[in-house]
Amino acid sequence: MGALIFYTAIYFLGYYAAHLLNLIIGGTLIRNRRISGLLAVFMVSLVHGYKVISTTPPHGHDEEISHALGFYIILPIIVIMIAVAIRIWQESGDRDIP
Repeated sequence: MGALIFYTAIYFLGYYAAHLLNLIIGGTLIRNRRISGLLAVFMVSLVHGYKVISTTPPHGHDEEISHALGFYIILPIIVIMIAVAIRIWQESGDRDIP
């Protein structure tokens, strides 16, 4: 649960950073802010995954590296990707309705 909240916060930081950059520039430098939010999540997840793989697990945790990667990195990213895909799909469907 904590990893999902962490990656959701990273997503919104990337999303609003793209929005703020567009406001500062005064134009549309980044057209799709949702994709820029996902890129921020992917970049942080790469660093997080490297950190999980390169360090030894703490004492008292019998989890394997694959379990830690799957539960704390891959699962939250998949949930965020599905939510963003649904949101993009809903917005594209709204344009078709007159």
